[in-house]
Amino acid sequence: MASKKVLVVFGATGLQGGSVAKAFLGDSKLKESWTVRGVTRDVSKPSAKALEAQGAETIAADLNDESSLKAAVKGAYAVFAVTNYWESMSANIEIKQGKAMADAAKEAGVQHFVWSSLLNITELSKGVLSHVTHFDSKAAVEAYIRSIDLPASFFMPGFYMSNIPGASIRQSPPDNNWALNLPIPGNTPIPLFATAEDTGKFVKGILLNREKALGKRFYAATDYVTPDEIIQQFKETFPEAGKMAKFNELPHEVFKGILAQAGMPDANQEELLQNMRLMNEFGYYGKADLKESHDILVDKLTTWKEFMKAAKPFADLK
Repeated sequence: MASKKVLVVFGATGLQGGSVAKAFLGDSKLKESWTVRGVTRDVSKPSAKALEAQGAETIAADLNDESSLKAAVKGAYAVFAVTNYWESMSANIEIKQGKAMADAAKEAGVQHFVWSSLLNITELSKGVLSHVTHFDSKAAVEAYIRSIDLPASFFMPGFYMSNIPGASIRQSPPDNNWALNLPIPGNTPIPLFATAEDTGKFVKGILLNREKALGKRFYAATDYVTPDEIIQQFKETFPEAGKMAKFNELPHEVFKGILAQAGMPDANQEELLQNMRLMNEFGYYGKADLKESHDILVDKLTTWKEFMKAAKPFADLK
């Protein structure tokens, strides 16, 4: 029997990486030809042990330690690579980590590298939005990957649905009714994405369609949904609780003030505001159509209504 292809998944216990590992480990047909090597900093933690119980190999590696990255990707056919900007809040660190993973994969002869990327917003906006750092840093790594001729595809996650329940949609004083509060107009298209549920569906489609997928970007979102539609679907899903629910467009300074109260530094307040402005002023994906990215999928994506029904902050709503 031919040996199985090794898929190395960085961040295997996180939202994106965990979804990729689950997609391959939970598919009996794929398990016949693929094996998953989950990369995490601590292989002794319960989430890593849970991966092993599902049939994954786990290996410890640190994105800041190049030798550990080389060991992690040795013998790999494919790699899913993701970084967490918010851990260090440093573009330089994220770029260094991304390049190190790419270099290790290139040296190991990896046949398909899938980078969790985003667009360069400074370029897209012609400098109007020059502080969406966590997009620009991932775009810089993408440009580097393309420059070293590593066989790669670029997975581009949309706006996390998980950012909305309990944070953007919550009960607000003085009347304690449910409201969605964002610093953008109600008709702004937001590319909603169920990260934990659907990242693996996209990466599976990318890896199983290698020739078609190499060099391309895949815009990972179920659909463009506006704040007005988000709140309307909330009302339809929870008719009793959502009776008086509404959308509030927050003034920019009010939005930043809320972030300041949560202890967020000034630079990150501006970064998140510009991230929101991006969707209204230039388009999260530069207004790209999602259809071509959906063509590689075999699994149905999670809708906003489906996500709400399973969301813990909404668990008590009927």
